[in-house]
Amino acid sequence: MLDAAADTERHVARLGWDQAPRMFALVRTADLLEREPTLRPQLEEGSPEGFTAIEQEGMLRTSNLESLLGRIAWPPEVDGVALAVERLVVPPEAERDLPTDPVAATEALAAHPDRQDVRLLAAVLRSGESVCLLRQRRHDEDDAVARGQDIAPGLVHALQATLQD
Repeated sequence: MLDAAADTERHVARLGWDQAPRMFALVRTADLLEREPTLRPQLEEGSPEGFTAIEQEGMLRTSNLESLLGRIAWPPEVDGVALAVERLVVPPEAERDLPTDPVAATEALAAHPDRQDVRLLAAVLRSGESVCLLRQRRHDEDDAVARGQDIAPGLVHALQATLQD
């Protein structure tokens, strides 16, 4: 799954920054080729034992990603899901004095001198496996992407819930 997540993250990164969230279904490549043999030329570089990411176009824009994820369910043919989302990260002390108004708080975070723009890609499988990849705008290189399982536990949990039967 790590290969599919890394390939998906690089795919998203090639289109630059300031993107809306992007969601991908993860399916076993061998199963996909069995159902759609005409895709063989496009998938010949990947391992049949691996996963292929299929972008879900037309994702609704929302200010509440958790609410959107709560309304998504995947059919059994989907083995996993990946979500790429951009966020602003500030030092913890910067969050203490934020305005209570959400719009004003967002503006304050965006103007903070120590803010960092990051893109997070979280990927999960029905089996429970998960991985997160984190790219910083300041260090926008493929070899500078952080990888880990505990980078965004809340997002991982929300994505896993979309795969529950």
